[in-house]
Amino acid sequence: MTERPVSARGVFVAGTDTGVGKTLVACALLRGFAARGLRVAGMKPVAAGAVRRRGVWHNDDVAQLRAAANVGAPLAAVNPYCFAPPVAPHIAAQEARAAIRMSVIEKSYARLGRNADLVVVEGVGGLLVPLGRRLNAVAIPLRLDLPVVLVVGLRLGCLNHALLTVEALQARGIRLAGWIANRIDPAMARAAENLQALRTRIKAPLLGTIRHTQNPQPAAISRMLDIGRLQQRLRIPPDARG
Repeated sequence: MTERPVSARGVFVAGTDTGVGKTLVACALLRGFAARGLRVAGMKPVAAGAVRRRGVWHNDDVAQLRAAANVGAPLAAVNPYCFAPPVAPHIAAQEARAAIRMSVIEKSYARLGRNADLVVVEGVGGLLVPLGRRLNAVAIPLRLDLPVVLVVGLRLGCLNHALLTVEALQARGIRLAGWIANRIDPAMARAAENLQALRTRIKAPLLGTIRHTQNPQPAAISRMLDIGRLQQRLRIPPDARG
C-alpha cells in the first residue's frame, strides 16, 4: 500500500452522467478553496478525449484543473491516464493496449497531497463507468477513501440518475459530503419541482444551484456554492494552510 499524506484531505467530484459539469464544479471548488487560503491541487485520474501537442497528450478538462489549482504539479501526477478517443475509458484503454491500475492512481494522489491542503479529484463519466474488465470509476473514491460531491445535471431523467448514484455510494459505504444542482438544460420543465424532489430524498446538503450561463467561469460559479459548509463537511480546519 502506498504511503498516504498525513496533512492533505481530498474530495471526489462525481457526476450523475457525462456532460453534467464535473469539470466546472471541480474547478469552482479549487477556486473557492484557494480564495479561503488553502493550497489546492486538482486531479483527473483518467481522461478520454485528447490531442497530441509537441509530444504530449492535451485534454481540456485536465488543463482547466491545472489552471484552477494554486499548487503546481507534474502533468503525470494530475492526469496519470490520458487517451485520445472521446469514448468510454475502458474501450480507450483497450485500444491503446493499456491497463488502468489503481496503484498508479494512488501514487499520483499521494504525490499531489504532499504539497496541498486539499486535492480535488474529478471522476470520469458516471460513477459506474468501466475502467477495465473488473474496475469501475467508483473504485477511485473507494480506494483513496474520499468523500464525494455529486454533480446533478438538471435535465429530464435526472431524478433516476441522481438517486441511483446515491444508492451506489451508500452500498459501498462512501460518504456523500453534499451535492450540487447544475441547470444544464435551461428549458427543463418543472425544474423547481425536480429539485425539491431531490432535496427531500438525498440525505446530504445541497451545496448550491448553478444557474445556466453561456460561458460559465469557475471563479463566478464558486460564489454560487457554499464552500464554507463543504469545508466543514470535509473537516478541514480554517487554518489548514501550511
